[in-house]
Amino acid sequence: MTLFAKESPRFLMKTGQQEKAAQTMSYLRNLPVEHPYVRTELIDINDQLEREREATLGSGWIGPLKELCVIPSNRYRLMIGLMAQLLGQWSGANSITIYAPEFFALLGTTGQTEKLFATAIFGVVKFVSAIACALFLVDFIGRKRSLTYGILLQLLSMLYIAIYLTAVPAVTADKVKSSATKHASTGAIVFIYFSGVGWALGWNSIQYLVNAEIFPLRVRSLGTSLVMCFHFINQYGNSKAVPSMLLETSMKPQGTFWFFSAVTLLGLFWVWFFLPETAGKSLEAMDEMFSLPWYIIGRQGAAMTAGQGSVADAYDGGDVEKIANAEQTEEIEHAERQ
Repeated sequence: MTLFAKESPRFLMKTGQQEKAAQTMSYLRNLPVEHPYVRTELIDINDQLEREREATLGSGWIGPLKELCVIPSNRYRLMIGLMAQLLGQWSGANSITIYAPEFFALLGTTGQTEKLFATAIFGVVKFVSAIACALFLVDFIGRKRSLTYGILLQLLSMLYIAIYLTAVPAVTADKVKSSATKHASTGAIVFIYFSGVGWALGWNSIQYLVNAEIFPLRVRSLGTSLVMCFHFINQYGNSKAVPSMLLETSMKPQGTFWFFSAVTLLGLFWVWFFLPETAGKSLEAMDEMFSLPWYIIGRQGAAMTAGQGSVADAYDGGDVEKIANAEQTEEIEHAERQ
């Protein structure tokens, strides 16, 4: 389907194709090319590109690498991308997916057919949840809120399973005898499914979205590449570590789920303190937000930069006077730059 996708207006402006950029923006906004909304967005993009060219610290890949490491706002962006991958991969959700039959066996599922059936249900639950969350909920709820709700659901699931395995260690078919134990075992299996829903709403959606949204155009390809390399390194390490973690001579199954619970709790704190809301923000607004002091960005950054200097925001709010003032101000600023 990418054959039918249009190049982004930002890329077209960067490569000097202003006319095609205007046509694409007009198509995306379903407005005429001369509409103030379209014109102002293009002016904002052009100004942002000019600022990025002026801020360049070198040519080739050395320049973007310096910008990622030297400029504080870019370092913060890189931290968000790397930490989202680290916390997401070690929260346990991918481990459950990869080793689902083994985990279901730990919770009392007997027989190869039953384990495969439970695994298949888990796959369907995650698939349906991922589609629903990615296409609807994440944009409707917001990035930060979606991740918070997803982590909370995942945390409750991991805690229940950890408590269950601590109370009923090494549960096997011949040990699941009492009615209470059977009900508790069924509850643990259900919470495995809940953890899949929490993963779909939280880390599975947000770690990729945030990575795609936060970097400025100049360092985007390098930043996202580094983050995704870190993603797969952690995924590989996680898939290799979990079998050893489950051994009785290591962390044991209950210890493994207590570890997942601790990482998930740490992720919840990290989201609350460090992660800003990025839904609906342009790269220009993102630059303003990440220029704030580091201890403010996550908790108050989105609110402090809401509607600053953007005609698009004014149109969304329907404020006619604000639209006129913003247009006039931006036209004057643009003329002065020229």
